Amino acid sequence: MSIPWPPTAETLLPADHDRAVLVGRVMGAHGPSVVTVRDNRLIDITARVATVRDLAEYDDPAAFVRGCAGPDLGPVAEVIAHTPPEFRRPEIPRLLSPIDLQPVKAAGVTFVVSLMERVIEERCRGDASLADRVREQITEHVGTDLSALEPGSAETDRLKELLVAEGWWSQYLEVGLGPDAEIFTKCAPMASVGTAADIGVHPRSTWNNPEPEVVLLISSAGRAVGACLGNDVNLRDFEGRSALLLTAAKDNNASAAVGPFIRLFDAAFDLDTVRKLTVTLRIRGVDAFTLHAESSMAEISRDPEELIRQLMGLHHQYPDGVALFLGTMFAPVQDRAEPGLGFTHRLDDLVAIETPTLGGLINRVRTSDICEPWRFGTADLFRSLSARGML
Repeated sequence: MSIPWPPTAETLLPADHDRAVLVGRVMGAHGPSVVTVRDNRLIDITARVATVRDLAEYDDPAAFVRGCAGPDLGPVAEVIAHTPPEFRRPEIPRLLSPIDLQPVKAAGVTFVVSLMERVIEERCRGDASLADRVREQITEHVGTDLSALEPGSAETDRLKELLVAEGWWSQYLEVGLGPDAEIFTKCAPMASVGTAADIGVHPRSTWNNPEPEVVLLISSAGRAVGACLGNDVNLRDFEGRSALLLTAAKDNNASAAVGPFIRLFDAAFDLDTVRKLTVTLRIRGVDAFTLHAESSMAEISRDPEELIRQLMGLHHQYPDGVALFLGTMFAPVQDRAEPGLGFTHRLDDLVAIETPTLGGLINRVRTSDICEPWRFGTADLFRSLSARGML
């Protein structure tokens, strides 16, 4: 189960990339640029649209990008080969996260499997050694299949009453089965990283995992205009100790990976396509550990459009649009070392999140304190665009 490092164009691009409208961002010698992919080459369209935020506001972003011309920055293969920190060259652009000014939000416990694992984290207070025992206890109380339950329905209300009576209600069951979804801020605008970048776990975390997800690009009007892949890096021990540590568990340096490119919606790829995607996760460690899992969007408990409605509307506006992680069903229980301790990352793990229509998001795991620090923010972006006459 090989995961190439640096990633290759073959692992990066969708299977049908010749017809997909792909948009991304690169960092060049003079600052970030918005790019599209044509004939396996990156075309700079920043002179036509300075930010991905602005692109999302067009009535038909895909049609607009198809009509954009611009400088050829070189082959995708060359750019991706020089994106990891140790392979960079100043004269060759490197890939960035494909989103810029949008806040990055994430929906939690939108799949039954991950819902149950969040309950387990809470019950064992973040201690991985207790997880198997708690998992057995939960199965005895609520079973393993909650997929037929509709969040907020009368049936889930009755289940809530039963669990409360038995002392087993959980805040995670509340957001998984109740009327209100869990939607939190994963990271600030400009803080996400792209493919071929290092992703960060907190140096004090001893129980953590990747979360492979689909990410929607949403306009300020609440309209989904495209999608890409995401890794919602998660610290199970931090969140398990207290849900109030959600920010500490989720928002660390380099802890949100997004990419490789946004595929814009058109006649060949739309929200219905997203609803049918199967996302694959592969992990390979320097210790020869391997893991393979799949996550089917068909099993999501809340439709993407419902999540968008809960995220934004009259109750909350996002003038720069938003990027929304839709949630994951991946909750690893495979033991990596000692029996009963389950999975946790080790340094230099390679993580590949893939689906044929969106390509591959590949990252290397480091601790957040040794990943590249986040230094280029919104002010830097606008200074760079202004200096290049792009505003």
